Amino acid sequence: MIIECKDITKAFGTNQVLKGLSFSASEKEVLGIVGASGAGKTTLLQILGTILVPDSGTVLIDGVDVFSLDRKNLSSFRNQKIGFVFQFHHLLPEFTAVENVMLPALIGRYEGASSERLTDRQIRQKAEELLEELGLKGKEDSRPSELSGGEQQRVAIARAMINSPKIIFADEPSGNLDSHTKQELHSLFFKMRDTHGQTFVIVTHDESLAKRCDRCLTLKDGVFV
Repeated sequence: MIIECKDITKAFGTNQVLKGLSFSASEKEVLGIVGASGAGKTTLLQILGTILVPDSGTVLIDGVDVFSLDRKNLSSFRNQKIGFVFQFHHLLPEFTAVENVMLPALIGRYEGASSERLTDRQIRQKAEELLEELGLKGKEDSRPSELSGGEQQRVAIARAMINSPKIIFADEPSGNLDSHTKQELHSLFFKMRDTHGQTFVIVTHDESLAKRCDRCLTLKDGVFV
């Protein structure tokens, strides 16, 4: 299993959001997580992504107990093993598409997180190849404001994949897109999984995407039902 969680709990004040939650995910699986607003989906995803620390329980990612790592090693682990795609793409407006994609690789090299000592030219080439694979050839030097919402989200996917992570976590990745663009984006997740072999964990309210996932879990009142 690429992800193994056991007895995860998380509270914010008196609000117990996650209540002893356990589950696992396999390599190359596209796993959907659904549930009503306030069920704890985003909290769980932030814990899985090592952004938020659980109150109790263990999270193993690729066999590593992530919350036993110190801050520096956890940051390096996150940079190399995990990619994120959010509902709001969070692209940096002053940078071009290819520069946005390159950033995690440049950060990883600066922090010494990457075992690949790629040059700037090699990182740019890899970023351009990902953008081309995602249908954005010719858009490399466009800034986010010059791209459509669907194109911006494709840039965000390329950015998530630049370090060849084991897992991509996506939080409502198509929430702001029209129905046609949504379907295109959903198909890309499965194409990229088949091509690159990543595990995708996707929090979504979109029924069509949930039905396409290899497996779908429903979160209710802090536990899976």
